[in-house]
Amino acid sequence: MDDVFKILSRVALAGLLTAVLAMPANAGDREQARRIHDRLAGVPPSDTILAQMEAVMAGGTDPLCPSGVSGPTCAAYIAMEDTNFYNVTLKNFAASWTNRDRSVFVPLNDYIATVIGLIRDDQPFNELFSRDITYVGRNGVVPAAPAANNNDHYAQLEANNINLRDELEPTQQSAVNNIPTGATAGVLTSRAASEAFFIAGTNRAMFRFTMINHFCADMEQLHDPALPPDRIRQDVSRSPGGDSRLFLNNCVGCHTGMDPMAQAFAYYNYDEASGALQYTAGNVQPKYFNNDLNFPPGYRTPDDHWDNYWREGQNSYLGFDDSLPGSGDGAQSLGAELGNSQAFAACQVKKAFRAVCLREPDLPDNGTVDQIIATFRGTGYRMKQVFADTAVYCMGQ
Repeated sequence: MDDVFKILSRVALAGLLTAVLAMPANAGDREQARRIHDRLAGVPPSDTILAQMEAVMAGGTDPLCPSGVSGPTCAAYIAMEDTNFYNVTLKNFAASWTNRDRSVFVPLNDYIATVIGLIRDDQPFNELFSRDITYVGRNGVVPAAPAANNNDHYAQLEANNINLRDELEPTQQSAVNNIPTGATAGVLTSRAASEAFFIAGTNRAMFRFTMINHFCADMEQLHDPALPPDRIRQDVSRSPGGDSRLFLNNCVGCHTGMDPMAQAFAYYNYDEASGALQYTAGNVQPKYFNNDLNFPPGYRTPDDHWDNYWREGQNSYLGFDDSLPGSGDGAQSLGAELGNSQAFAACQVKKAFRAVCLREPDLPDNGTVDQIIATFRGTGYRMKQVFADTAVYCMGQ
């Protein structure tokens, strides 16, 4: 019996060697092109697309690729023309940012559509929090029009499996949400984000989840008790449970940085009755005075002026842009402060790495990740470039 197995093994090995030798010389390019497509679109390419990608792998270019882009990176741009890259990969990429449970199992909404549109159009992604922009379906593509008080338009886009690559178009968020253009702040003032993070509470949720989703750090990781506590609001007890040490060693570390920046959202609220974002220019929302008797001498919010205390101290590593003032009025200017930071860029690259490579970047990946971050910041914050570079790096894994 052993002799039989040996003979069969030799026959199988001989057959495998014959097959390998019979493969074309560019079989490696073809397989790597297939992997790039699978990573980005999540589905196999058609024979035509695979041949198109294979043709550029050795250094060629294609009309679908930006000027100067060739080789495997060009193949990645071809793969990103697949509808599934937009309808599935990018939808899942952004979905968890739009809810407190961080679930990807949510309907398409204006936040997700705007992320998809900005990436599709190669728009500067550092403006994600500061532009008067939202993406909607082309006029008439679904019965429901975009609305400030419901998600029907986006639900219908998804239910009808509308091709988001071809049918999304940008428009002014201010016109859809009925707020001044200066009050818009990209996805921060989208209906989806408002419903999730401006509802009830004290509007600190909007700041905290922005850190989680776009700085890749929760408040515990940004804890700095050495900063001045002068802007901590009245609702934060200075002696919780009768022990002031809890405030000095725990509470103060988050609130010293968060409260001065969350003040940018002082005029916003999600109105459950109307189902829409509410903006009260010049009038601080009553929620900012909730539980103000917890510590009456605390800071009482007078307006939407914000200051970034994290430009000093241990959180200065977040790398805020020195060309910006580090303070301002309202969500739009805060969005520019956050979007132009080193931490924001690094987080977007790490999330793309996770989406494409299906794992967290590890120590051996750090050099490549740092280079992708540098390219991202140095070439206008183009997320397509990030996805392409990441897919090329991971194609052999």
